[in-house]
Amino acid sequence: MKTYILYCAIFLAGIVHAQDKLEGVIFETVDDKELPLAGANVFWLNTSVGTMTDENGAFSIAYQSSYTKLIVSYVGFKTDTLTVTSNKKIRHVLRSTSDLDEVTITSRKLATAKSYLKATNTFTVSSDELLKAACCNLSESFETNPSIDVNFADAVSGTKQIKMLGLKSPYILIATENIPSIRGAAQAYGLSFIPGTWVQSIQVTKGAGSVVNGYESIAGQINAELVKPSSDNRFFVNAYGNASGRLELNTHLNHKLSDKWSTGLYLHGNVRNQEFDKNDDSFLDVPLKQQINIMNRWQYTNGEKGVVSFINLRYLNDETQAGQVDFNPDTDRGTTNAWGSEINTERFEVNTKLGYVNPEIPYQSLGFQTSYSYHKQDSYFGLNTYDIKHSSFYSNLVYNSIISDSRHKIKTGVSFTFDDYDELVNTAIFERKENSIGGFFEYSYDDLDKLTLTAGVRADQHNRFGFFVTPRLHLRYAAWEKSAIRLSVGRGIRSANIFAENQNMFSSSRQINIANSGGKIYGLDPEIAWNYGVSYLQGFNLFERKGDITFDYYRTDFQNQVVVDWENPFEINFYNLDGKSFANSFQVEVNYNLFENFDLRTAYKFYDVQTDYNSGRLQRPLTPRHRFFANAGYETNATENRSQWKFDATYNWLSEQRYPSTSLSAPQFQLPEETPTIGTLNLQVTKVFSPKFEVYVGGENVTNVRQSDPIISANNPFGSNFDSNFVYGPIFGSMYYAGLRYKIK
Repeated sequence: MKTYILYCAIFLAGIVHAQDKLEGVIFETVDDKELPLAGANVFWLNTSVGTMTDENGAFSIAYQSSYTKLIVSYVGFKTDTLTVTSNKKIRHVLRSTSDLDEVTITSRKLATAKSYLKATNTFTVSSDELLKAACCNLSESFETNPSIDVNFADAVSGTKQIKMLGLKSPYILIATENIPSIRGAAQAYGLSFIPGTWVQSIQVTKGAGSVVNGYESIAGQINAELVKPSSDNRFFVNAYGNASGRLELNTHLNHKLSDKWSTGLYLHGNVRNQEFDKNDDSFLDVPLKQQINIMNRWQYTNGEKGVVSFINLRYLNDETQAGQVDFNPDTDRGTTNAWGSEINTERFEVNTKLGYVNPEIPYQSLGFQTSYSYHKQDSYFGLNTYDIKHSSFYSNLVYNSIISDSRHKIKTGVSFTFDDYDELVNTAIFERKENSIGGFFEYSYDDLDKLTLTAGVRADQHNRFGFFVTPRLHLRYAAWEKSAIRLSVGRGIRSANIFAENQNMFSSSRQINIANSGGKIYGLDPEIAWNYGVSYLQGFNLFERKGDITFDYYRTDFQNQVVVDWENPFEINFYNLDGKSFANSFQVEVNYNLFENFDLRTAYKFYDVQTDYNSGRLQRPLTPRHRFFANAGYETNATENRSQWKFDATYNWLSEQRYPSTSLSAPQFQLPEETPTIGTLNLQVTKVFSPKFEVYVGGENVTNVRQSDPIISANNPFGSNFDSNFVYGPIFGSMYYAGLRYKIK
């Protein structure tokens, strides 16, 4: 009898248990067919009760009559809330959405998109945004972006440098498809080595970035995604010419070899062979130049096995001549007949990328990247010689998975870097090898509503730095609808390549001094800094038009910095920080769709960047405390054959900037303490004739603002007062350009 009662109890418990479960199947739509969706999150609202769908899209979850709202979510799909009144089996189809994570600044295209959902303060610049200006290379890709400052490095080389949060590009981790690329020998000119037409999109992260990409990021991260052979146009050509004598041609040739293999050949060439000296200082306003840049890209995609792979081969040859108009390199090099400079660079790269997604468990993936580059630069600047050879290898293995369900994601892996430097600075030789191996772990939590968190840490063993740890933390909280409050903190460490990063110093008569001798990089210790940030993004509707406003504040504190001291006009001194060095950055940005097809973007930025120099605490030279930015874009409605007009205007205003001290110079070579304010206006008009063909014309600095006498002692370039580094504005004046684009899908 007892046994019978026991069996009945078990049977009844099974019935009760079955009645306390809700079962169902989740589907996705692929080519109008409904297919099971594995790995989807299923949980009851306001509870910790949840589960995931199996490989057949099926799920089973505990059920109580008090549970009425069932949440179904998956990355890349619209999150749905289902009302449940009984435990009847559920059959539901999730709708895919590619733009769920983004709010667009323009109401028509994702020209620049900010995320409300990511923990990091990241925005994406699409190829549509890059077409709003004469974007000929990556260094010119940020002219219409208020978060990145673009300035000329000096009055000789014509090189543009970028800043973020008031700090120069060496403090930004700049990557190509998540492989750190603009670093070491390429730091000064590397942004000009990536043609703009090769770029599909750019992701910009303010503040401390992810530990996955390395330990060098301090002010932020910039990642350029290149066009893919499988999705790029079969044939594309872009021809460009401007009033400064620059001619450029870009050609893309893509071919699908099979269902799985695609390849692309990307050709870039530019030349500038006309001499201009509009300010009559005997120096070229823009250097003479020619560049050949070739990339061959292979892509393998096997959706059934979950494999995607890329192989990139790239070769670059870049030759630049600058200096006085009368300079002839064949007869004047190494003499005082005329001051001139030549920078000849050869670069070769091989990059591989392998990604695997488990077809049966799609939340598990594995990625492996490798990169080898050889960079050789032979250059001289007047009587100064600077040659550098840099061989670099990088590899990164990343594993992605989840804990319990996809609200809890993890990334972990190992990376290895190797750098071999060989530098000649006049008669001094500097050789060193650096290598590091490290592991990282990153945890992300997303409650699919208000809270997103990403916490990461990496530990590295470096042959010169020893063992060190770099933690990073990002937090996003949505207090109300269309809002995102973000907090971040992170630590970065890097080697200061003082010669490669400051090549503009060679275009002067300054004596180069390195004060420290006990460190392991040029006698200097590595740079260490902490970055802290808070950001608030709020979307709104005003007069039935969409917009958003963002407030950012970031602070960078250097624990150990390599100070670049320009305060003696006859010297440049390098030494490790003794005291404090910090950068405060505040930005407010407003984006608004003023009326149909018209978008307005405005921003104000304030910088407080100070360093304890040997002479005392000073504002960082040539860094404006205030900046105002405005960009307006309008396009007409497309006709039946998709023809239309596009109009873009960008205005930049910079406040006064502190000059490095010239108090020790003779009176005729002394400069005031601050520069004048400056404002520039860029315009562009594009006529799209069809999906295949368009032309564009534009002007940079159309108001013809020009810095007078940018070179000190230009009439005596071999004298002790010669210096070309006091540049705060345009030298060439107005520059007009025109171009065309033709493509075949």
